[in-house]
Amino acid sequence: MAIQRQLTNERMSQIVTHNGVVYLAGQVGDDMAAGIEQQTRETLANIERLLDLAGSSKEHVLSVTIYLKDIDAHFEGMNAVWDQWLPKGVAPARATVEAKLCEPEILVELSVTAALK
Repeated sequence: MAIQRQLTNERMSQIVTHNGVVYLAGQVGDDMAAGIEQQTRETLANIERLLDLAGSSKEHVLSVTIYLKDIDAHFEGMNAVWDQWLPKGVAPARATVEAKLCEPEILVELSVTAALK
């Protein structure tokens, strides 16, 4: 099966699909001045849009790695938004870690793997 890449530049692809699996590049929100809840909402909206473009959906997410700038300060707020976004009964494998992100204003970044529909 061929590897498909979408929204690609010289450094990375936002979506890579292979063998029935969708891999998304790390996603962040749009408003870096926003708090953790808004950044999480925007990040999840970007993920949902990319999954749709790839032929998948949040119901097909297999695993997620969540990177938080400050896990003590942001874990609860991020989880409040996550819990509202994720449909019941489809919780993916998940890891959440504290990380130094590429821009100091970024509070949360998510990396997602999903199955095609």
